[in-house]
Amino acid sequence: MILSYITQTTIRIFKILLILSAGIFVLLTGGCRKYLEQPPDSSWTDLSSPAKVGKLLGTAYPQSSYVVMCESMTDNVTDKGAGVIDRPNEEAFLFKDITAITQDSPEAYWEACYTAIATANLALQACNQAPDPKNYRAQKGEALLARAYAHFMLVNIFAQIYDPATAATNPGIPYVTVPETVVMKQYERKTVAYVYDMIEKDLLEGLPMISNDAYSVPRYHFNRSAAYAFATRFYLFKKDYSKVLTYASHTFSNNDVASNMRQWNTVYASLSPARVFELYASAKENANLLLVETSSRFGRYVGRYRYDMDYITHAQIFMYNVTGGAWCYPLYYTGSQDYLVPKLTEYFVKSSGNGTIGQPYVMLPLFTTEEVLFNRAEANAWQRNVSEVLEDLNLFAAKRIRNYDPSQHTITLGRIKAFYGISDTRSALIRTILDFKRAEYVQEGMRWFDLLRYKLPVEHQTKEGQVLTLNADDYHRVFQIPQSATTAGIALNPR
Repeated sequence: MILSYITQTTIRIFKILLILSAGIFVLLTGGCRKYLEQPPDSSWTDLSSPAKVGKLLGTAYPQSSYVVMCESMTDNVTDKGAGVIDRPNEEAFLFKDITAITQDSPEAYWEACYTAIATANLALQACNQAPDPKNYRAQKGEALLARAYAHFMLVNIFAQIYDPATAATNPGIPYVTVPETVVMKQYERKTVAYVYDMIEKDLLEGLPMISNDAYSVPRYHFNRSAAYAFATRFYLFKKDYSKVLTYASHTFSNNDVASNMRQWNTVYASLSPARVFELYASAKENANLLLVETSSRFGRYVGRYRYDMDYITHAQIFMYNVTGGAWCYPLYYTGSQDYLVPKLTEYFVKSSGNGTIGQPYVMLPLFTTEEVLFNRAEANAWQRNVSEVLEDLNLFAAKRIRNYDPSQHTITLGRIKAFYGISDTRSALIRTILDFKRAEYVQEGMRWFDLLRYKLPVEHQTKEGQVLTLNADDYHRVFQIPQSATTAGIALNPR
């Protein structure tokens, strides 16, 4: 047996003692004995084959969503004055610490990430202790990548964004590498640089082990394309642009980005909103390199939040672009100010077969082909490879401009500089990339990370006339670590 009985039960019932959650006190004081009297779930404890470890790894991804809290911090949203009031959405828009601990909150995401890390660590232990570890190579690779990804998201949400000048002194987040067996173990944050070093170590060790043959549906696991896409994001954030280009070139066979992109101005243009919702976050869509099921109310309320995209913000994002053509993204509305692009939708999981009680979920693309293209273009901009940047921007435009005509819509450096009124080549190219990404990922939370990386201010105005500004040095650009984490020795972020 791989783990002792107590460790098995601890991992299965408490999910993760390293969650650093106040809820653990309830279990330990009121329900611990009851839970420990139960036999361990064999689906978690029997890791006697690569297939069984692979099944476990299906849950080694954060099953919570960052979309609501991140999107609501951006310049993609405004105060509509009316709509669904949801605390993660409202408090993020107002640049306040989010006090909610339910779905779509920082607390929920923190817990989900460390739960995923615990699962990855349990899988790694099983792989390392197996009598034939070579047969577990693909599973070990996935576990390392999953552990790296969850820590990567944690450090970029709950710590200062990576900056070579400050990473060695800015506090990071706990990097956990072993299954937890100790109640209320104490943790330290160390530094952002340390966390990035550990992520890179796991990434580089795990990537060569990834095998698409290990999965029946590769898009629900770290397949090779998803792993390389993760590498491009990691090195972009780390500002190691040559490695971004290296890993981007390995993401697809024959470097075929075009046929793996989302076909917005052809296939999607002919679909009803219901069919777009069905396809967008589906494993049938080639552009989705890695998908994860997340517990979230976003699919229910997107467009209807009080703090959401209205027509004016939609116009700012979509009305004009450097090609001179029109974006083909469909815009729908369910009320006078409730605008959305059909992407992420809810599916409801009942608690029992015949019941009406359950939980809403959203399938979330973690990595897409388009991100690889954007990461490559941005890295090339920093490397001053102008023709390569323009090639990628034109490829993107060819898939996104309605009735695309290269004789009218081809992007040139001169056209970019004239459109933005920017004379510096690199700045003009990066501005274009960020604007294209803003349009592509609206209502997906991705804009927040670009605002962080480039230290761009955000301004929100309430219907009452209050102007709220989040400057580059504002402490609230870093989400507050859950208060419950302090019981495990984790220092909160400054406020």
